[in-house]
Amino acid sequence: MSTGNRVAKAAGIIMVAMVLSRIIGYVRDMVIYAQFGQNGFTDAYNAAFSIPDFLYYLLVGGALSSAFIPVFSGYIATDKEEDGWQVASTIFNIIIILMLFGIGLGIIFAPALIHLLVPGFSAEYMTLTILMTRIMFIQTFFMALNGISMGILNSYQNFLAPAAGSVVYNLGIIVVGLILSPYIGILGFAVGVVCGAVFFFVVQVPALLKLGLRYRPVLDLKHPGVHKIGVLVMPVLIGLSVTQFNLFVNQSLGSTLPEGMISALRAAQRIMQLPIGVFAIAIAVAVFPTLTGFAARKEMTEFKRTMSLGVRTVIFITLPAAAGLIALKTPIVRLLFQQGRFTVEDTQATAYALFFYCIGLFAYSAIQFLNRVFYSLQDTRTPVTVGIFTIIVNIALNYLLIKPLGHGGLALAYSLAGLINMIGLLYILRVKVGSIDGRRMLRSFAQTLGISALMAFAAYETAVLLESIIDITTKFGQALQVGISVGLGAIIFSALVLLFGMEEGELAKILLLKRFRRNH
Repeated sequence: MSTGNRVAKAAGIIMVAMVLSRIIGYVRDMVIYAQFGQNGFTDAYNAAFSIPDFLYYLLVGGALSSAFIPVFSGYIATDKEEDGWQVASTIFNIIIILMLFGIGLGIIFAPALIHLLVPGFSAEYMTLTILMTRIMFIQTFFMALNGISMGILNSYQNFLAPAAGSVVYNLGIIVVGLILSPYIGILGFAVGVVCGAVFFFVVQVPALLKLGLRYRPVLDLKHPGVHKIGVLVMPVLIGLSVTQFNLFVNQSLGSTLPEGMISALRAAQRIMQLPIGVFAIAIAVAVFPTLTGFAARKEMTEFKRTMSLGVRTVIFITLPAAAGLIALKTPIVRLLFQQGRFTVEDTQATAYALFFYCIGLFAYSAIQFLNRVFYSLQDTRTPVTVGIFTIIVNIALNYLLIKPLGHGGLALAYSLAGLINMIGLLYILRVKVGSIDGRRMLRSFAQTLGISALMAFAAYETAVLLESIIDITTKFGQALQVGISVGLGAIIFSALVLLFGMEEGELAKILLLKRFRRNH
């Protein structure tokens, strides 16, 4: 199978699983908001959930796998599997020890941590947040195991089991939460988070056994592979923490705003991250082993060609998604969440934050890919350096914008910081490897932006027209309004892409759709 087909097949598998995972993740949030509303209880849940969610992103989404895959894959590629499994076993055992120690500290010092993350909470909601945080800390142990398991499976080009695990994770939260919430309230969903992480790991075990799992109870700290992962993992941890740290800063300041604003930010951020999770991460994870191989073999022409293709494709897909979300922000939030105790005012607050978050959507999508470009070159310092600078900028912008724009200012600061992060990574990559096809990227961006603006305008006007024709007080009417507007926007976007002969349209089709159809 050719490189392009391997990447397309992997991206297709991951994309489908990401779509399912995100849909189920939305159902999870919908169930919680419908049952409890957008208020202090859901603010407490979201604040507590932000810690395991951060670790999910960090350990499963990439720090462990990003540092582990280049080393483990190298042993597989050079027929040194025994060495590879020696390294994997050692890392596995180190993680178990560190996680048990870390969970203990986390449970003990949860009050201090929560006071730092949400200093504006009342005593009642502070106590509830601390309790849920302590419950959810247990999840981190299994998330660490999931990170190593995914690294092993992805190194063997097995993407299906880890992708399925992410679906089961959210499904577990919903099922367990629904079963327990009538008895213990919102705490039931905190227990569900732990159970979801356990299910995630269990799903991967059969695939690991099929590979011929060669786990050993060893701690070979002197092994060169272990040492290399140790050198790589800390900068990667810091680099991937940047995005989530910015959200923590937003959350801390959001706790000083009126009740429910943290939940509004959280719900808006969830919607904004849908295209990132479905497309950007799918492409980044699928291309990462290929980039690592090109870099290891010093095939820099192919490396840069694949990198340029990845960046252009990610932006080509996510920029129109951002434009569409901005144009249809209120109808989409109304369709997804406005039911039960989620009110019209909650919809307006969430849509307001979504507008500002979407400004940086394409940038954060590109960052997912660009970070892995540097990791494939075994350069973990650059994303860290740029990330630390971004944190400083984000904090400054938060304090500057929160007063005039409220919780929307926090979302805008997050977006602007992402744009700065992306530009910094692209500039340094250009210095590091030479020409990165920058003019082509800029031309593609400008064309995509123009076409996306026309598409968004048409979608917005369609939604306004339908609002005067369709009964949008019903879910059917809301779905019809969003569906017709999105459908028309997609047709206009596709027609304009064909009219202007944009290469990225065909590239995206090949990468994300061709293999998907073959596999299904």
